[in-house]
Amino acid sequence: MNIGIIGLGLMGGSLGLALKKFPQKYHIIGYDHNKSHQEEALLLNLVDEIAENFEDIKKCSVIILTIPVDAIIDTIKRLKDINPNSTIIDFGSSKSKISNSIPKEMRKLVVTAHPMTGTEKFGPTASVENLYTDKVMVVCDIEKSGELQRDMANSIFEDIKAKVVFMDANEHDRHAAFISHMPHAVSYALANSVMKQEDSANIVALAGGGFKSMSRIAKSSPNMWEDIFRQNRENLLESIEVFNKEMLLCKKMIEDEDWEALHQWMLEANTLHDIL
Repeated sequence: MNIGIIGLGLMGGSLGLALKKFPQKYHIIGYDHNKSHQEEALLLNLVDEIAENFEDIKKCSVIILTIPVDAIIDTIKRLKDINPNSTIIDFGSSKSKISNSIPKEMRKLVVTAHPMTGTEKFGPTASVENLYTDKVMVVCDIEKSGELQRDMANSIFEDIKAKVVFMDANEHDRHAAFISHMPHAVSYALANSVMKQEDSANIVALAGGGFKSMSRIAKSSPNMWEDIFRQNRENLLESIEVFNKEMLLCKKMIEDEDWEALHQWMLEANTLHDIL
């Protein structure tokens, strides 16, 4: 079976590695607008071959989109004339706008999914063989996908050992805003606030594990995350507002020297890791 992967960065490259464990089942064809990414993907053995052009990718039985969310919307529309027995799977980090933008006549061909995994690195060299193993794969609005497409997507998700969770796209976007998108905004804000107050020598000298952990995802691709913030704008604004209220509460307790309340506030935060 020919699997076409459009986008050969972290997500697409890692998917190629995972699927290449089944050489008798899948033949992986890669495509990326960045020619150097195509060359690197071949050298790193992330794919079996590179499509000469977009028309070749359209002939694949399964086409998986691991590209920025705005590009996903545009690319799905370019796939209108594919075989009606094909399956398109998108891996976008926001889901509602993608799901609702799919042309009605091809909606059943598309499975909208979001793998809850990744790193701050990007490009083919960032690919990780077991990136999807035991990670949650959120599948949204599954009732809008055809039976053949559902079965095909589930088979692929099973092979890469992802844990499938079904969710409404609007529900997903609100949860993702709090659990994924807002933390990225916080990390970017933390990095910028420190760099505007401290010189590089002090940052290098004093930055410990805590700072490095919190600022790590500020290295994530601005191209990708700008699109995600735009698509999930309303939910992201709500999550930032909630976070700001917690920061103001912390500030007030310190101003008032209400150390007992501050201590209790910290204890409440500790319970998050009882869940995780």
